[in-house]
Amino acid sequence: MDSLLVERQGAVLALTINRPRARNALDSATVDALADAVARAAADDDVRVVTLTGAGDRAFAAGADITEIAALGPEAARRFAERGQSVFRALETLGKPSIAAINGYALGGGCELAMACTIRIAAEHAELGQPEIDLGLLPGFGGTQRLTRLVGRGRALELMLTGARIGAAEAERIGLVNRVVPRDALATETRALAERLASKPALAMRYILQAVHDGADLPLPAALRLEAALFGVCAGTDDMREGTRAFLEKRTPQFTGR
Repeated sequence: MDSLLVERQGAVLALTINRPRARNALDSATVDALADAVARAAADDDVRVVTLTGAGDRAFAAGADITEIAALGPEAARRFAERGQSVFRALETLGKPSIAAINGYALGGGCELAMACTIRIAAEHAELGQPEIDLGLLPGFGGTQRLTRLVGRGRALELMLTGARIGAAEAERIGLVNRVVPRDALATETRALAERLASKPALAMRYILQAVHDGADLPLPAALRLEAALFGVCAGTDDMREGTRAFLEKRTPQFTGR
């Protein structure tokens, strides 16, 4: 059985982690499959949005595969963490929006994967957390950094040091997820958002993502210079001319991604 299902739905690339008996745990084969899917999405201009979920309704991804982690020595563990970080960073910097449809447990590496996505929608029964502390570990796929950036240092440290799991409503309250929806509405809501994003001008979306991701690590004056530079780049696109013309002519724009 393929550990990652890949389905093209128009301009949307839908990825489904397909290890339901293991609560969609992220073993090495699945991480490699994710790397391949993200690389293909990056290379295909017709893919405008990526969605990611887990098979079944119990787990988005319940962490990394503990059977693999238990056998790692220090050097192999470092390489394992660097591999996961590389794949999740590629997803985060894809230049196209990604949506995590969190349909159950998103723990450990699963929570880290969701945080690498642009937007997170959680079903009301979902649980999220970084419980690596209870294994004598720390998050290794970017959790210490992304969780802190999303919810602030104090809340992030409490979650990581206690290993606590939180429900979807609390995750929304602290900013870990964008939206909570009923269980049976998750797929529909995710699809609707993906289609809405896919209708937007691809270059403007790419530069918004670049400005946010790159600018967050710069001093404010440098980040503002980056924003202005990207604003200038957008002004030279066909999509900008079409968008402004359509606004003035009171019609729906027809973006081409150029």
